[in-house]
Amino acid sequence: MSSFSPSPTSTTVQRTTAYFALIKAANTITYTWLLLLTWRFISHSLDWKLSTGCVVVSGAWLVMTRIRVDHLLQTYFDVLSRIEIQVPVVIGMILSVVAIFCTDYRPFFRVAAAGEIAFWIYIYALYRRNQSRFKKQGYGPVPRNTWINPPAEVLRAGDLILTSGNIARELHESVGHAEMVIEMPDGKKMLFSSYMEKGTKIHPIEEVTEKRQKGHYIALHLKKPWTPEESARATQIAEEMVAANLKWAREENERIFKRIDWLPLPTKYKDVLKEKLKTSGYDWFGTFMGRTTENRWTCIGAALVLYHRMGIRTNPYGTGLLGFGTSILDPILPVRFLADPAFELITTSDTTTAKIETSAGSP
Repeated sequence: MSSFSPSPTSTTVQRTTAYFALIKAANTITYTWLLLLTWRFISHSLDWKLSTGCVVVSGAWLVMTRIRVDHLLQTYFDVLSRIEIQVPVVIGMILSVVAIFCTDYRPFFRVAAAGEIAFWIYIYALYRRNQSRFKKQGYGPVPRNTWINPPAEVLRAGDLILTSGNIARELHESVGHAEMVIEMPDGKKMLFSSYMEKGTKIHPIEEVTEKRQKGHYIALHLKKPWTPEESARATQIAEEMVAANLKWAREENERIFKRIDWLPLPTKYKDVLKEKLKTSGYDWFGTFMGRTTENRWTCIGAALVLYHRMGIRTNPYGTGLLGFGTSILDPILPVRFLADPAFELITTSDTTTAKIETSAGSP
């Protein structure tokens, strides 16, 4: 069985923002058209015979799904990728089967419907075979060769740790939170992230790798490891981001408290409002919109900003439905970094390498 690794781009242009925006816009428009076409046919808004409509609509879904299937199988760990295969297969199969049993005097439609059924079965077979490359971990799938909970000594500066949690459970995915490994001047490994209750922080790596009693985590290496100079620069950037986030949170809370103090309410009620409405520095809008700002971030947003400031080229994220930077309904989901060409998954094959290195370092 072949191991999982992010698929390389066939040409350099596929990594460009303009290409990504064009492809995403085309996908959005096409899926919208397919959904509208299906609804208009089902609601009898099109002047088509039943057999004609079933064959045409099923064929349209089939063409789009076949174009996208290679990418969707590669990103199977993303719940949206699974839906983009499952839903068209169900819709297409139902429509093609209906066309088979229609009493149409032209046999062409039955032949076409039979051919569509054969292709739908083929796509579903690809989907089922692809499942064998993944295993369920927590609330969603991860590549079967993933090293679950790799120890801290395997991790290096610039690595991305993806952990399970409440968001992963809600999204039915294996991971939903991100941490970035940085190295302090004294050589101690730390983690950099943003938290809903605490804002942007730097904290000990042991809080994830040793003290985590529930759930799991996986990790990704940068394909091009940082030099000591780059690692030191990343740590400096992380500290600057923490300071910027604390400054914004402090100033924002001052504004919030001033507005609350203006209200004609008893002090005890004002205190309750202040406690409920004060900000930690976390970017709540970014959770749903996928935006990144200069002074507040989600967990994966903070890591992404740091990577970009370090000159790491990643896939475009949080670009919005049409791919042109709208950020509407396009959160940056940590699990999608499994398919980012800038990273490589830490797999069980690295276990042997780690043991050899540990043995070589022993007296």
